[in-house]
Amino acid sequence: MQSDRTLSKKSSLTLMAFSSTRIHHRKVPKNLRNPRRTKLPPDFGVNLFLKKPRTDTDPSHSDVDNDDFNEGEEGGGEESGDKDEDGGDVVWEEDEIEAISSLFRGRIPQKPGMLYRERPLPLPLPYKLRPLGLPTPKKHVKLVSPEIASSRASICKKVYKNPGFLIGLAREIKGLSSNEDVSVVLDKCARFLRKGSLSLTIRELGHMGLPERALQTSCWAQKQPHLFPDDRILASTVEVLARHHELKLPVNLEKFTSSASRGVLEAMVRGFIRGGSLKLALKLLFVAKNGKRMLDPSIYAKLILELIKNPDKHLLVGTLLDELAEREDLNLSQQDCTAIMKVGIRLRKFEIVESLFHWFTQSGHDASVVMYTTLIHSRYSEMKYREALAVVWEMEASECLFDLPAYRVVIKLFVALNDLSRAVRYFSKLKEAGFSPMYDIYRDLIKIYMVSGRLAKCKEVCREAERAGFKLDKQTRLELLHIER
Repeated sequence: MQSDRTLSKKSSLTLMAFSSTRIHHRKVPKNLRNPRRTKLPPDFGVNLFLKKPRTDTDPSHSDVDNDDFNEGEEGGGEESGDKDEDGGDVVWEEDEIEAISSLFRGRIPQKPGMLYRERPLPLPLPYKLRPLGLPTPKKHVKLVSPEIASSRASICKKVYKNPGFLIGLAREIKGLSSNEDVSVVLDKCARFLRKGSLSLTIRELGHMGLPERALQTSCWAQKQPHLFPDDRILASTVEVLARHHELKLPVNLEKFTSSASRGVLEAMVRGFIRGGSLKLALKLLFVAKNGKRMLDPSIYAKLILELIKNPDKHLLVGTLLDELAEREDLNLSQQDCTAIMKVGIRLRKFEIVESLFHWFTQSGHDASVVMYTTLIHSRYSEMKYREALAVVWEMEASECLFDLPAYRVVIKLFVALNDLSRAVRYFSKLKEAGFSPMYDIYRDLIKIYMVSGRLAKCKEVCREAERAGFKLDKQTRLELLHIER
């Protein structure tokens, strides 16, 4: 009994010593060192799962963690798993943090690149394919063999509009002997030709001076059903024959003009004008006008330019200009418009010049330097110097490059205005632009220096004109001698 009591006392002392030693060396947990507080709602901006737990090999730490967990359960499940931030944390990259955070937000953002992939087309179903052994229907020949059809079409398209090929036909026809017919050349390429193709060949034969071959080509085309009837071939043939004086007007000209197409009538008048048969052209033009057949305004322009060469026809030209001014469907090219403006200056019909320039600019076209020069010359001839000067400033504002006739007219305008400084300045611009002054420009400059009384400058310009190869006229030399005296 006594031995049992002694053993129990020793064991209790041992336990007390061990327990006191453990309590003495035990580390107080954080939840006991820090004051308790109520739980806060989770912060969604910071992810608590990003911290990697630390693996400790110290058994004392594992004991402490187990005790903390047990005490946490007794204290209401308070967090006790915080680790010491002694440098054992793992550093996470930004893309890793973003990827893990997106798991709690929803859809994972994709990196820029090919966001929408193209899905391959589904394979054709066997029952929808045509069996290989069956013959191909005739209506699907072009679909089955597109290469052959496209090659044929491409050859036709390259040939029937190709100027080189069509002009080459005219050269081959020219090389034929007098006994051979044009069908020798044309039969070879008949399948490649279309309506209107041979009109260029016929005009080229006319330029070569072969109106007979042009007529034979037109007759051959009339026998081909896929080439005729065609007004373009007929008009080209009529123009060639009229230009070479091989065409005779019908007896009943009124009936002809009422039945013929406008293109054929215009080609006939154009051929008469180019051939110099102005009387026949005027006759046909007046008959067409009486029959209320209005021809293109360019026909009037070409006829006016030919008639103005004869001084006896100026009255007739004025009549044609008045008729042209009454046209509402005025459609003139820039070249024809400028030519008619020059005719108006020559006939001193300055209102026609102004109206044509106004119509051309109001039509949305940009006036060229030739048209500006013509307008300045018109107002200079009408002695409207200030109005002409306004056109010069308009040219400068539009950055229009001056040519030699423009400098010539502008210097003449400044001489008429007795503006010496501007005349000298534009004379310098003329030489800076690389133009060689003409004799009338030197004469105008000498004249304005004489009016200003600058004799030394007059002699300097005279010497420059003589070095350029010009000889002063008698009137200018007499004026210089009068000033020297």
